[in-house]
Amino acid sequence: MGKALIACAPQHAELQLVGQIDQGDDLKAVLPQADVVIDFSTHTATAAIAVLCAEHGKALVIGTTGHTSEDRSAITRQGAKIPMVLSSNYSTGVNTLFWLTRKAAEILGPAFDLEVVEMHHRLKRDAPSGTAKSLAEILAEVRHQQLEKVIRHGRVGIVGERTPDEIGMHSIRGGDVVGDHTVVFANVGERVELTHKASSRDTFANGALRAAAWVVKQKPGVYDMLNVLGLK
Repeated sequence: MGKALIACAPQHAELQLVGQIDQGDDLKAVLPQADVVIDFSTHTATAAIAVLCAEHGKALVIGTTGHTSEDRSAITRQGAKIPMVLSSNYSTGVNTLFWLTRKAAEILGPAFDLEVVEMHHRLKRDAPSGTAKSLAEILAEVRHQQLEKVIRHGRVGIVGERTPDEIGMHSIRGGDVVGDHTVVFANVGERVELTHKASSRDTFANGALRAAAWVVKQKPGVYDMLNVLGLK
């Protein structure tokens, strides 16, 4: 993602790249020249990056996923000081999928069984993907459920009949798949499937760069890509 961001940045005339930070580099060294930081690193690093940006009054775009609830709380607390965009996926198409998933869940109602399937390349470390988690969170929110109580990660053995409340989650890994996500709404006699497939990381990079140009104009707070796209 870092390479994709660097490659795509020249396409955004309103942005200028002033520094590139990798593991072991000093973010403080380039912060004085920056207005906004884009973080695609590791879940263990994001909280410290957010604190550093808050201390220096720099806006932040976070594309890293895999955060624990404690990590997320530490990150979002900095939203009181700086504007930040926190999103599990910066693709315009995926964020349209988020919107469509909410609408479909509202329209189809509780009669439909809900399943989320995601596939990524063999090198991805976390599962399920942050995008799949976001999709499940949307489904649970529409049904007024606590996700941790209804999520079912795969099935093996004699698990019994599917309960009406559960939200299935399935992660597939293999090859060089950039990212595929499908939400299945299944009822007796019919099925609706919403699918997004990414073939290039450029779509995520361009979305994050668009978010960077947007967030520097905002007041302190925690935003997501739906805010950036005006869908919220």
